[in-house]
Amino acid sequence: MLPTAFVALGANLGRREESILKAVRQLQARRAGRVVRVSGLYESDPEDIPGAPRFLNAVAEVAALLSPVDLLQRLKSIEAFAGRRGGHGESREIDLDLVTWGNEVLETPDLVLPHPRFHRRAFVLVPLREIAPDFRCPKTGRSIDELVDALPGAGSVIRVGGWSTVTRG
Repeated sequence: MLPTAFVALGANLGRREESILKAVRQLQARRAGRVVRVSGLYESDPEDIPGAPRFLNAVAEVAALLSPVDLLQRLKSIEAFAGRRGGHGESREIDLDLVTWGNEVLETPDLVLPHPRFHRRAFVLVPLREIAPDFRCPKTGRSIDELVDALPGAGSVIRVGGWSTVTRG
């Protein structure tokens, strides 16, 4: 059985929905893993980017074919392929974050699992809850409901559409 990875996807420049859909397709095309489910699309205000356009966000559940470090590198290559220009704290065409990889808890200079800020990001937790209502944080054991309920801004993340949450491939 392959480990389950959750990947957060976001975009606030260009054709946001198209960018996210292309990134999901690239996860499979570049053999990062088999995409099992993708949440709906959610809109959220940008964090720490005053005056920037709103983000469109989703979360993908991936049956991981790669180690956590290799999967992170593959995500970075998908971002580069998609033309990502903005860095942390900047607007961008696409942003892919490895949220979790199985129940792995890891802290290296290149990779921290689970993602060190995912529990403070409603734009990750709300779509994650949609596709993984039984999710528990590998580090703390807290349920997805506990994580979402602890965030004061979770209500500002609004579902705006999406695709079928189950993909075949």
